[in-house]
Amino acid sequence: MNIYELSSYDYDLPPENIAQSPASPRDSSRLLVWNVDADSVNRDLHFRDIVNFFSEGDVLVLNDTKVIPARLRCSRQTGGLCEVFLLKNLDADFMTWQALVKPARKIHRDSKLIIRDRVIRVLDEFPEGIRTVKFEGFDSRDEFMSFLDEAGQVPLPPYIKIKNDDADIKESYQTVFAKNSGSVAAPTASLHFTPELLEAIKAKGVKIACVTLHVGLGTFRPVMTQDIREHDIHSERCEISDETAYIINSSRKEGHRIIASGTTAARTLESFSDESGFVRSGTLDTRLYIYPGYKFKTVDALITNFHLPQSSLIMLVAAFASCKVKAPHNEESILAKLLEIYTESAREGWRFFSFGDAMFIL
Repeated sequence: MNIYELSSYDYDLPPENIAQSPASPRDSSRLLVWNVDADSVNRDLHFRDIVNFFSEGDVLVLNDTKVIPARLRCSRQTGGLCEVFLLKNLDADFMTWQALVKPARKIHRDSKLIIRDRVIRVLDEFPEGIRTVKFEGFDSRDEFMSFLDEAGQVPLPPYIKIKNDDADIKESYQTVFAKNSGSVAAPTASLHFTPELLEAIKAKGVKIACVTLHVGLGTFRPVMTQDIREHDIHSERCEISDETAYIINSSRKEGHRIIASGTTAARTLESFSDESGFVRSGTLDTRLYIYPGYKFKTVDALITNFHLPQSSLIMLVAAFASCKVKAPHNEESILAKLLEIYTESAREGWRFFSFGDAMFIL
C-alpha cells in the first residue's frame, strides 16, 4: 500500500449501503467511535450518544453554511435545453457566480441562457465546463434568492436517487443550524445534530462555535490523478469570525479540545491556523488539500461520515487519524486500519455517504 496512490483509497461497497434518506430522527443514526491511539473501535452507539464523549471546556466547531437550490434547468437563447450548476458566489449582490454548465460545448462567452423569462449571461469561459455567469434583471439580493428558491433544485449527489424536487428535501439536506447561504452541498457530518442534542452538549459545558465554508467544486470533485499529490483542488470561500477565533484560541490556551464537525469545518480551521494551532479571523478562498503526511495543528477530534472511495474526503480522514497516534508509526498502517473499519462497517450494514452513519475519531 502506497499512501500516494489513488488505488490505495479504494474499498468495496455494496449499493444497498448507500443511504438514500436521512435517519429519523436525525440523531438516531449509528455512531462509530475510533480512539486511534488506543486502537479501540466502539460500534454499539447511536449519534445521540456522542454527548458522552464531550468534556467540559471542549469546543464543538460547526460549519453554518446553508445549501442553496443551485441546479437550474435553463434553455439557450439560440435553442436547446441546458443546465447551470452554481458553484461559488463572486459578488456581494449574489448575482455573479462561478458555475458548471452542460452542454459546455454549446455554451460560450456572451451566451445568454433563459430561465423563467430571466436572463443568465455568460461572462467568461474556462476549461472543464466552468463559466462565470451573471443573473440580470434583479434589484436586490433578496429578490434573487427568492427567485432561486422557486426556480432551482437542491443539488443532491448523484448516488442519491430520490427526486430532488420532493417537498421535504430542502429541509432534510440542510443542517438545523444552517445560516449563511452559499453551499452546493451540505456539511453532511452535521446533518445528525438536532436542536435537543446541541442543547445537551452545551449543558455539559461545551462551547459551540461556527465557521463558514461554502461547499463547492473543491469538496466533491473526484480525484483523477493516480498520484494523489498531483490532484488540483478548487478554491472554496471560508470565514472565521472574531468571536469564533476568540473562543478557539482561549480554549486552546486552557488546554481544551477543538472538535470539528465534518471535513469542511476541519479544512476551515486548518486554513486559518498558524503553526501553534491558533487561528486568525477573516475570509479567504482556501485551496487546502489534506492527505496523509499533513500535520493537523488546530483540530483535536473529528466528526465525519463514511466517504466515497478514492475521494479527497477519505484522504483527509486518513491524514487526521494518522495524526492521533502518539507512538512511532507509518501512515500506511493507519490507512489500512481505516479501510478495515470501512469494510467491516459495510459488512454489518452501516449506511454510507451523505445521509449515512457517522464516525467520531479521537
